[in-house]
Amino acid sequence: MSTSSSQTASTATNATNATTAAHQPDTVLSAIGLVKTFGGIKATQNVHLNIQQGARHALIGPNGAGKTTLINLLTGVLKPTSGRIELLGEDISDMSPHLRVRRGLVRTFQINQLFDSLTPLETLSLVVSQHMGEGNVWYRPMGRVGSHKADVLSRVQELLNQFRLMEVMDVKTSLMSYGKRRLLEMAIALACNPKVLLLDEPVAGVPTGERDELLATVAALPADVSILLIEHDMDLVFNFANRMTVLVNGAVLTEGTPEEIANDPQVKAVYLGHTLIEGHTHA
Repeated sequence: MSTSSSQTASTATNATNATTAAHQPDTVLSAIGLVKTFGGIKATQNVHLNIQQGARHALIGPNGAGKTTLINLLTGVLKPTSGRIELLGEDISDMSPHLRVRRGLVRTFQINQLFDSLTPLETLSLVVSQHMGEGNVWYRPMGRVGSHKADVLSRVQELLNQFRLMEVMDVKTSLMSYGKRRLLEMAIALACNPKVLLLDEPVAGVPTGERDELLATVAALPADVSILLIEHDMDLVFNFANRMTVLVNGAVLTEGTPEEIANDPQVKAVYLGHTLIEGHTHA
C-alpha cells in the first residue's frame, strides 16, 4: 500500500473510532474532526479528542501548537470551520458559550477573569445565587436572616472551605495574592456545577510559595467532574493526568497514558525533550 493510501486509511480509521467513542455512555466530551482556519492558516487540523467520565486528561504541546484555539472551539469562543463537538452525546457545535456552561462545560482562563471590586464571598454569592435561580438577592448581606436561602449559604461556605478562601473571604479580589485569585477562579468554575471542567494553565505565574496549596486543591477536585488540563508544568501534568494528548502544529501527534507519553520517541523529539521527562520516564 502506498504512503498516501496508508495515511488516508489511518485517518478514516481514526475518524471512525472517534465517532464510535463519542457515542459511548462514558464519553462526556468529544471533538470530532475539528478544523479551524484563519485565512490560509490551519490552526486546528482534523482533531479527534474524547474525554471520558471522571477523566483527568491533559492536553500538552509546544507554544503555537493550537491548544488555546482548540479550547476556544470546545467552549464556543470560536466556531469550527468544519467538524463537530458533542457534550454528553448532544451536538453543541453551534451553541453559544453561556449555553454550554449551562449544559455543564465550564472553563478557567490562563489570565484571571474576576471582579476586582468584589470579595470572594460576594463573588461566590453572585455565582451560586445565579446558578440556583436566586440572582436577584445575591447582593444582600450574607448571614442576615431571610437574605439568602439556606442552600445558597451552604454552597458558598462549602466552596470557600474547599478552595482555602475562608481567611480572605472579605478581602477585595484586587488585594488578594495571585495564588488566591487562581483558587477563586476555580471556585467560580465549580460553583457552576460542571460536568466537564477545562483548566487553562492553573499554576501559570503562581509564586513558588503558593504552588503547593494550588496543586493540592487541583488534586482534590471532585472525582465525578471530568477535567481537561492545559498545562506546561510537567510535574503537575504527570502527577495529575491519567490520560494525555499531545498537540503539535494544530494536529494530534499521539495520545496515551502518562507512561506511554513519557516513553514516546516522537514526543521526546518534538516537545518534551529528554531532560524534561527524565524524571517521569519508566523504562
